[in-house]
Amino acid sequence: MSSSTPTQDQPHLVSLVLQSKKALQHGQQLCSHAHARSNASSKAAIDVLALDAKVRWMSDSIIEQLKLAASVGKSLEEKRTHLHKQIQAWDATRSHYTDELDSILEALGAQHVPPEFHQTSTDSSLFGSQPSDQEDNLDQEASHSQRNSRLIPPPSPSATVRNHSGVLTRPIPESNHKSDRKRWKNLRDFVDDQAIEDILDTIESNRIALDDLLGRTDDYPETLTLAIEAIRTSLPEPALGSSLVSRIHDTLVGQDNVATTMASLLESLASHYEQMDSALKETEAGETFSEEDLLQMHRDVEELPAILSEIEQSGRVIDGYHEFLLATQESLASDLVQLSGVLDDLEELGDIMGEMLQNQEEVQVKCEEDLNSLHEQILTIRDLHERYVSYQTAFNKLIVEIARRQHYKEAAENIVKGMIAQLTAMTEEEDQMRRRFNAEYGVHLPEDICLCIGNPPTKWDVVPWPGDSPESLPHIDEDLVFEAKKMGANREREH
Repeated sequence: MSSSTPTQDQPHLVSLVLQSKKALQHGQQLCSHAHARSNASSKAAIDVLALDAKVRWMSDSIIEQLKLAASVGKSLEEKRTHLHKQIQAWDATRSHYTDELDSILEALGAQHVPPEFHQTSTDSSLFGSQPSDQEDNLDQEASHSQRNSRLIPPPSPSATVRNHSGVLTRPIPESNHKSDRKRWKNLRDFVDDQAIEDILDTIESNRIALDDLLGRTDDYPETLTLAIEAIRTSLPEPALGSSLVSRIHDTLVGQDNVATTMASLLESLASHYEQMDSALKETEAGETFSEEDLLQMHRDVEELPAILSEIEQSGRVIDGYHEFLLATQESLASDLVQLSGVLDDLEELGDIMGEMLQNQEEVQVKCEEDLNSLHEQILTIRDLHERYVSYQTAFNKLIVEIARRQHYKEAAENIVKGMIAQLTAMTEEEDQMRRRFNAEYGVHLPEDICLCIGNPPTKWDVVPWPGDSPESLPHIDEDLVFEAKKMGANREREH
C-alpha cells in the first residue's frame, strides 16, 4: 500500500466492492435455498423410511396371506385327490365284481339244459325269466313226447319191464342228440337279464351323478391358483430394503458434504467482501493502493463467477438429492395406494376361499355318502355273482343227482325184473306140477273132497307202494354228467 497512488482509482474500487457484495448476496441466496432443500430432504428421508417400512410390512403381510391361501388351495386339491382315489378304488372293485358276474353269466350261457328239464309253467322257472315265443316253440318241439311220457306213467312195473329189453333205459328223444343241442336252452335263459341290466344301469347312473357332484369343485384349485398369482403380480416391485436405507444414508451424507463445501465457498465470498469493503474504507480515509494491489483485487473479483458457479453446481446437487427423495417418497406413496387395492382384492379372495371351503365340505360329505351307497350297491353285483355261482353249482349237482337216481332206478328195475322173472318161472313150474298131479290122481278123488286141489298157483306181481307211481327221470347224456362232475370238482378246489 502506498500513499503516492492517485485518488482517481477510488471509483473503480467502489465497482469492485459492489461486485463482491452482489456475489456474496447471490451466494447467500443459493446457500439459503440449498439449506431449505437440505432440511426438506432430511424430512423427506424420514418420510421415505417410514413409508418404506410400511410398504414392506404390508407387502410381507400380503405375501404371508397369499401363502396361507396357497395352502388352502393345496388342502382343497388334497381333499379332491383323496376323493378321487376312493372313487378309483370303488371303480376297481366294481370292475372286479362286474368281470366276475360277466364270467359266470358267460359260463351259464355255455352250459346246455336238457329239454326234459324245462318246467311247463313259466312261474316255476329258476329265476323268473320269461322265455320268448320262439323259445317256447323250440321247447314244445323238443320235449312234446317227453312231457307226454312223464305225464302218463306206465300201468305197472311189469308193464315197464315188458316195454324194455335188457337194461331198463328209455329211448333217447331225437332232440337230445348232440347235433340238436344248438336248439336247447342254456342256464342263462333262466336268468332275468333285464333285472341285471336295471341294477347295473342304476349303479352307473349313480356313478355318473357322483362325477357330476365332484365336478362342481373341479375348477377350485386352478381358480384359486390364478387368483393368488394375479394378486402376487399386482404387488409393487419389492423395495431395495437395506439398499434403500444405504442410498438414503449416502444421500444425506453427500448432502452434508456438499453443504459444507457451499458454506466454505460462502465464507470465502464473505471474506472477500470484507476485504474489499475494508479497502474502500481505507481509500475513503485517504489511503491509496499500488498498481499491483489493484491488479490483485481485479483478479480476485474475476474469480467470483467461478465461485458462484461452483456454489450453483453444489445447489443443483442438493436439489438432485431432494428430487430423488421426493421421487422415492412419491413412489412409495403410490405403492401404498396400490397395496390398499391389493388388500381389497385379498379380502375378496378370502370371501371366495370361505365359499370354496364351505362348498368343498358339502361336496365331500355328499360324495362320501354317495360313495358309501355305491359300495352297498356293488355288493348286489357280488351277491348276484355268488347267486349264479350257486345256481350253476346246484345245476351241476342236479345233473349228477339225476344220473345217480337213474342208476338207482335202473338197479331197482333190474331187481324187480329179476323177481318177476323168478316168480313167473316158479308159477309156471308149480302150474305144471299141479296139472300132472290132478291128471294122475285127481280123477280118482271125489269131487267134494278138498275142493282147492284144482286151483292153479297164485300169480305174483311186484307193484309200487300204494299211491306211488313209477319214477320218470329225464335223460342226461354221459358227457353232460362228466362235464358237471368236472366243474363241480373245479369249484370245490377253488374254495
